[in-house]
Amino acid sequence: MDRTRLQDLLARESVDAERLNPRSKAAYARAEHLFGRVPMTWMNKTAGAFPRYLDTARGARVTDIDGHEYIDFSLGDTGAMAGHSPAVVAEAVQRRFAEQGGATAMLPTEDAEWVGAELTRRFGLARWSFALTATDANRWAIRLARAVTDRPKILVNSYSYHGSVDESLIVVGPDGHGTARPGNVGAPCDVTLTSRVAEFNDLAQLERELAHGDVAAVLMEPALTNIGIVLPEPGYLAAVRELTRKYGTLLINDETHTFSAGPGGCTAAWDLEPDLLTIGKAIGGGIPAGAYGLSADLADRLLGRADLDLVDMGGVGGTLAGNALSVAAMRATLEHVLTDEAFAHMAKLSERFAAGVQQGIDAHELPWTVSRLGARSEYRFASPAPRTGTESEAAGDPELEDFLHLYLANRGILLTPFHSMALMCPDTTEQDVDTHTRVFADALAELAH
Repeated sequence: MDRTRLQDLLARESVDAERLNPRSKAAYARAEHLFGRVPMTWMNKTAGAFPRYLDTARGARVTDIDGHEYIDFSLGDTGAMAGHSPAVVAEAVQRRFAEQGGATAMLPTEDAEWVGAELTRRFGLARWSFALTATDANRWAIRLARAVTDRPKILVNSYSYHGSVDESLIVVGPDGHGTARPGNVGAPCDVTLTSRVAEFNDLAQLERELAHGDVAAVLMEPALTNIGIVLPEPGYLAAVRELTRKYGTLLINDETHTFSAGPGGCTAAWDLEPDLLTIGKAIGGGIPAGAYGLSADLADRLLGRADLDLVDMGGVGGTLAGNALSVAAMRATLEHVLTDEAFAHMAKLSERFAAGVQQGIDAHELPWTVSRLGARSEYRFASPAPRTGTESEAAGDPELEDFLHLYLANRGILLTPFHSMALMCPDTTEQDVDTHTRVFADALAELAH
């Protein structure tokens, strides 16, 4: 690739973005009372000099304050996988908050049992409890795992993503052993005191770490997502389950992003058997929500422990967790929006999206690949596709990624800002996918000119 041409094209698209979005540019310049000028600092992960500011969002469409409409394949990085403001979820939230009230009354609602039963149907775990984010669900699952095993450490895969969980911010270093993930902010201690790490798809490394006998749980995504989609090799996940049982270690599946694989995530699609499962974002239809599930045996073991204060000081609480509003949103989303039929539609569109990307790659004989996980597809600047998190991180090309993101955004298409990922929702159409295929092909043609 001609890097000089790439830089010239990126500069052109940056100028166009500023010209096309004067109101967003001005709003960003005025935001002097926000840390980093944005509500959350990760909102600065955007191609260009400033983020585009939201005006409206419905279904698979977003409109910014400059009046531009976008086909949204980002969908809140899974948080809006149900589409933006699904009518049935909006109605349930309105009914609960404005008509019934009591959104934070610290009392259970009957909706909670319905949601728990539905999560059991989908994922197989027998008992459920609720959080407001998957990060919190992961933190609580970790504490439960430590309590029941009386072991101190948690093992994760290098460059996996589990929110801001301290124990997960560890990667495999050049010497093959664990080290702090670069850029970690304000670590409370050396992460190797709390955690072990192994590369995804590396069973030998996993067994080496489990053999120490101090790992309470393996916390893993069944497929890596936030570092780019990395799919498991044949037999890998079954072997992980065998090794965790061999060494008396619990297995936690984090399905927050891999929920895209189907109605029951990878756990159902691939017939997995975790001891715990965590999920967030998507199940609330846009309202903050999360959950963790436990096997019946594990739940009974924990509830039978008189020494564990699971009611007050057990670290598995939060006065807003399981509130009536978020539970009502979860029920509406799971019952009426992210249904089995919706997932079939979304997966078909994702397959069409991946095929369109592959056409562009083949047309220019690029050393790139496209990976797909159900309703989620992503193009990677590497061939063959990375098989570990460290390989995936090394395959990044920020300059090329910024160009493609800006090129697409300037023509009405949004990808997830953290990488080149596209997610389908129930409102996404074949025409939306084909629009991306055409614009993506135009971008590649300009690069090859």
